[in-house]
Amino acid sequence: MKPQLENIKKIIETLLEKLSIKGEVEFMETGDGTRFLIRTHEGSLLIGENGQNLLALNHIVKKIADKGLSGGKEEEKTIFSLDVNDYQAKKIEDLKNLARLNAQRVRYFKKEIIMRPMTSFERRIVHAVLTECPDITTESTGEEPNRKVVIKPYP
Repeated sequence: MKPQLENIKKIIETLLEKLSIKGEVEFMETGDGTRFLIRTHEGSLLIGENGQNLLALNHIVKKIADKGLSGGKEEEKTIFSLDVNDYQAKKIEDLKNLARLNAQRVRYFKKEIIMRPMTSFERRIVHAVLTECPDITTESTGEEPNRKVVIKPYP
């Protein structure tokens, strides 16, 4: 195991301990970096409403890891994400399915669909999954925090 991954795992375990939450931390290499997964019976506390606590926890762990592992040097930062009880993985899969379903509707009705406001991370997922559809095009419109993906038939 790489030392920086072991350090990140220890950071997560220490935070769980400080929060008095019992859980197991495991990690796996993915195409987008390393994914740390916390398995716990107290997942709702770590996830929060609409994943807000998970986003905050992810941010805190990244800040601590970046400071401790690289002294803040950008090129040495480890790319990783944090998930609790596969919440993020399920959310991503649901978003991909919604994007594909909306693409089918665009094909059928030959009319654009504007999706709900999303984070930049969610928009990237929609754009990426619909690149596999040559007859569909996507674009982001609006201002943060209300940016949306527009799915259109390819001209």
